[in-house]
Amino acid sequence: MIATTVLIKNALGSLLLPPGVLLLALGVALLLRRRCPRGSGWLLGGTWCVFYLLSTPMVATWLAQGLEPPPPAPTALATVDALVVLGGGKRLHALDQPAGESINNATLTRVRYGAQLARRLGKPLLVSGGAPKGGTAEAILMRDALEHEFGVPVHWVEAGSNDTSDNAGETARLLLPAHRRIALISQAWHLPRATRAFSAAGFDVVPAGTDYTAPEPSALLALMPNATALWQSRTALHEWLGLLWYRLRGQ
Repeated sequence: MIATTVLIKNALGSLLLPPGVLLLALGVALLLRRRCPRGSGWLLGGTWCVFYLLSTPMVATWLAQGLEPPPPAPTALATVDALVVLGGGKRLHALDQPAGESINNATLTRVRYGAQLARRLGKPLLVSGGAPKGGTAEAILMRDALEHEFGVPVHWVEAGSNDTSDNAGETARLLLPAHRRIALISQAWHLPRATRAFSAAGFDVVPAGTDYTAPEPSALLALMPNATALWQSRTALHEWLGLLWYRLRGQ
C-alpha cells in the first residue's frame, strides 16, 4: 500500500516539475486567450521556450552537472568506517524475475559501484531503502543482488525509509556512534541533497558519486530536443528544489 505522504509528495512533484507544470501553464494560457490575449500569447510563447530548452541535452547536462560533486579522493575513501548505498527505486512488475520485483537501473548502478568499493576498500556495507509504493523493500532487493550476484556481503539492511531524509535518520539508528564517517553512494546528481540529510543526521560524509552526467558529443544533437533530456532536466530540477527546501528548513 502506498503511504499517504508518498502520494502527496509525488502529486506535488507532478504539479511543480515538468512536464506537469508546463501543461498547467499551457492550460492557463488557453483560459486567458479571450480575456487577455497578449498575456496569453506571452505565456504560451514562454512555456514553449522553456519546454524546448528543458528537452535539450545541453540544458539537461548543465542542470545535472551543476549538482555533481567531484569523485572522492582515494585517501578520503580509505578513512571511512562504512559504505552506505542508497536505493533509487525498483521495478514492481519485473516479469523476468522469479520474485516479481527487482531493483531498477538507477539502483543497480549504485549497487554495482558499492560492490566495487567494498571489494577495493574492505569496508562494511549498508543498504538503505524501504517500500514507499508497497511490495518488497528496496534494501532487501539490493542485499540479494549484492550477495547473490556480486558476491559482496551486506552488514546492515535499512528497510524502513520512504525518502532521502528517512534514509539518513534510519541509517543513523543502525550505524551511530560507532560508524560515523561514511562513504555515501548514489548518483552524483543526488549527492548534494543526500549529503545534507546525512550530515544533519550526525554523519561525516564522503560523497561517492556514480553515473556522472556525460555531455552530448555533438553540438548539433545537444540542441535537438528529446524525451530523455526532458526526464534528465526534471530529475535535476527535483534535486534543486529539494536543496531549496532543505535550505528553507535550515538544514
